[in-house]
Amino acid sequence: MRVYVCSCFGITEEQVKQHADSGRCTPRQIASSCKAGTDCGSCVRRIQALLGRGAGCVTRTEKIPPVSAPASLCTDAAEAA
Repeated sequence: MRVYVCSCFGITEEQVKQHADSGRCTPRQIASSCKAGTDCGSCVRRIQALLGRGAGCVTRTEKIPPVSAPASLCTDAAEAA
């Protein structure tokens, strides 16, 4: 059974999942590959929900290790204060 996500362009859940599996991890990337979400916009939240369930893409809830500044930047700032 086909479950349509985007009625404007006839894009199904399965198609969105296939695009996500091939590395498209944001609604904008999905839109550029199949136009879903570019007409009336009513499907964007559904696309976001589908992308949030994918295992291959980094989501906002995942912890990304912080990037530490070089020691020279930290010491210069401390000396200036």
